[in-house]
Amino acid sequence: MGSCCSPSAKDTSTEDLTLTQRPPQDNDAIAHCPVMAGTPVVKAAAEASGLYRDFEGTRYWFCCAGCGPAFDADPAKYAHAG
Repeated sequence: MGSCCSPSAKDTSTEDLTLTQRPPQDNDAIAHCPVMAGTPVVKAAAEASGLYRDFEGTRYWFCCAGCGPAFDADPAKYAHAG
């Protein structure tokens, strides 16, 4: 009997595990970066990386580390934009 990599090994796979679509996410899982307007942000990932700020009772999530300091410099500008 050959190994799993040998040409004589029988293919027993029954499904293709290639991810062809993004898994569904609830709308509350995604936010938009207030600094880079329109850039989607996965809230859980941003929180795990510390890419968020709370301002006037509302949480804001950022797409990258550069957006936090920009927000800090003028939070009212970004919190109330758009």
